[in-house]
Amino acid sequence: MYEAKIFNIPKLEGISEKTIEEHYKLYQGYVKNVNHIRTELENVNDDYAKSEMQRRLGFEFGGMRNHEYYFEQFEGGVHDIPEGPLKDLIESTWGSFDEFVVHFKKLASTRGIGWAMLYIDKKTNQLVSTWVDEQHFGQLADLDIVLGIDMWEHSYMLDYVPGEKGMYIDAVLNNLNWEVVAKRV
Repeated sequence: MYEAKIFNIPKLEGISEKTIEEHYKLYQGYVKNVNHIRTELENVNDDYAKSEMQRRLGFEFGGMRNHEYYFEQFEGGVHDIPEGPLKDLIESTWGSFDEFVVHFKKLASTRGIGWAMLYIDKKTNQLVSTWVDEQHFGQLADLDIVLGIDMWEHSYMLDYVPGEKGMYIDAVLNNLNWEVVAKRV
């Protein structure tokens, strides 16, 4: 059984405590649903129902795990990106950290619901950024998540209207603990 993690998130600039509180409840729901589906799968004999539950498990599990990355990167307060492998890879891929931020903001502004993700391909030591629809469509196989921005409306609607989602993206990036993010490389 999975248990919801507890995150020590300080007060964030531009993302309200109410938003974090409600968002965390959603994360707890994903954990609950993962456990529920896994338990119920043992008792279902209908092949169609079982296959639909397996499909739903991918969505719920992706929601659970993506949110763990998301919340964890706020723990410990704001810290600039440290010197080291992540910064070096960002600079070699995008030219500078500032250019990466411009790139990632554009990615996060993709129309629709989903996640802006930065991955590390440890086989080739390359960073790969992509959009992931919903929680699970488009996750890159065999790559590890380095940075994720939740771009579902629930992550910003208490603080920003849809036309202001760029302000939410700025708030996320301005509140990151890059030391936590850098440890993922």
